[in-house]
Amino acid sequence: MPSFVDPAKCDGCKGGEKTACMYICPSDLMVLNVEAMKAYNQEPDQCWECYSCVKICPQGAISVRPYSDIVPLGGIVQPMMSSDSIMWTIQFRNGNLQRFKFPIRTTPEGSIDPKNAAHKGKDLASERLSDEEVDNVTLKRPIAIHGK
Repeated sequence: MPSFVDPAKCDGCKGGEKTACMYICPSDLMVLNVEAMKAYNQEPDQCWECYSCVKICPQGAISVRPYSDIVPLGGIVQPMMSSDSIMWTIQFRNGNLQRFKFPIRTTPEGSIDPKNAAHKGKDLASERLSDEEVDNVTLKRPIAIHGK
């Protein structure tokens, strides 16, 4: 289902020229109603539910109703970003909550030289993906946090 902006929560990113959701949307679907200072999805049929706008909204005003194969009907999925991780909270119809926390980065910001270090020293014949436990580095695994 396409993204939806809750007008009661949206503040238009405090009157900036371009809202955070406008900046991040890969399809340029989010626009700002300058008179109301509220963002909205101008073409819901074109939204492919990437959750970029949901994750970046500083007011938590944007939501996407997930498909029933991921979250049962009536459920809610809400991501919360921090500087080093993202936590996904899933609330089921019965009120149960499930939280999953993932690291955002595995390397310090600005430390990668993409032109020179992309596959340096990696076994290109391996079946593993380039970011899967190579160079004797074990990536952090998602943590399931149970609770209500």
